[in-house]
Amino acid sequence: MRKILFGVVITLIVLFTFKYCGDKREDKIVLQESSSLIQEQIKNVGKLIVTEGHFSEVFNYKNSKDIFGDYFTSEKKALVVVNADVTIAYDLSKIEFEVDEKTKTLTILNIPKEEIKISPDLEYYDIQADFLNPFKAKDYNDIKNIVKASLSKKVEASDLKANSKNRLISELSKFYILTNSLGWTLKYNENPMQSIEDFQKINL
Repeated sequence: MRKILFGVVITLIVLFTFKYCGDKREDKIVLQESSSLIQEQIKNVGKLIVTEGHFSEVFNYKNSKDIFGDYFTSEKKALVVVNADVTIAYDLSKIEFEVDEKTKTLTILNIPKEEIKISPDLEYYDIQADFLNPFKAKDYNDIKNIVKASLSKKVEASDLKANSKNRLISELSKFYILTNSLGWTLKYNENPMQSIEDFQKINL
């Protein structure tokens, strides 16, 4: 009888040991799968064009050149019509992050700055110049640089950057939904993201 009871006890211990080890292995596999899924989702986001805008302007370009000191001035000028497309994008594949499987925590360390691309189309009208002060390649380059500088200021003063931030936060909130559904914690630097509204407080 004792031998039978001893055999039953040993059998139960072996069964519980196998079950415990099996459960631990399953938990580890699920954890690794969750970690891989999170990393894959971040890497697959790629470049996000969040905002597009269009600007139209007319510029008057003038350039004067003194000839023979102050006795004679030669002036050249042009009317420039500008149509420019502006895009603001974030390359989210460059997000710096850490995945801690032990604490089930995804920490976003750094979000790349926005990339502003200005593509102006310049049309020249009423170009006036003379032999002593002709239009040169430098003039066209100067006009292009002046136009880009002016457009950059207009982009800064517009709602484009604010709109792009809202779109970015909308995309980042998907990481919160993903991690929350897997039972993970999402942090930005050291601040836990406990709700989608917390992303509004991020200083980008």
